[in-house]
Amino acid sequence: MAAVTVYGPTYGNPKRVIVCLEEIGIQYDVVHVDLFKRENRSPQFLNLQPFGKLPVIKEGDFTLYESRAIIRYIAEKFKSRGHQLMGKTMEEKGLVEQWIEVEAHNFDPPLVDLITHVVFGLRWGVTPDPARIKENEEKLSRVLDIYEERLSRSKYLAGETFSLADLSHLPFGHYLMNHMPGKEYLVRDRKHVSAWWDDISARPSWKKIMELYPYPVSK
Repeated sequence: MAAVTVYGPTYGNPKRVIVCLEEIGIQYDVVHVDLFKRENRSPQFLNLQPFGKLPVIKEGDFTLYESRAIIRYIAEKFKSRGHQLMGKTMEEKGLVEQWIEVEAHNFDPPLVDLITHVVFGLRWGVTPDPARIKENEEKLSRVLDIYEERLSRSKYLAGETFSLADLSHLPFGHYLMNHMPGKEYLVRDRKHVSAWWDDISARPSWKKIMELYPYPVSK
């Protein structure tokens, strides 16, 4: 029996949770919730997550939502497995927390908006807006300039060890690098960001997830 059940589509934020489970080596099941069919608004799902957002995990009688809260919980609960996803010292943990917050509040918003307009706009009922696309590219460029400076001084965002701070970038970074032709320059034009992305996206846990759960693209 799996230790954790993950509810959500196998793309976007739920992938953040699934790759964390793979990275640590925790057994899990996935219950697919189809956003396009609005299964996340069903009474059954709203009993798990009253805001209708994804993902949600269940571990026995325990339920938790919000992907970054979930990966912190998983890393802390299973730290005896020997991973360093939250760092070892208080200082390391502080830096991991800092960069998770940077991802959530600075990297993620302009990138998700870009994905909405470039990849899924029409499917989601959003008319692509060139001005908004340009604005989000500029926002993301400024963020990645800061990443470039940081990564010129350390191999990973929070130091010399791969952590949740890096892992958290994988789900939507993948869209930027694989499903948005012409936008890869945002990473490739920055030497250290480019090397960092190649490193984290080549981890066995992520490669396995990509084989098991390929990303959907717009139709």
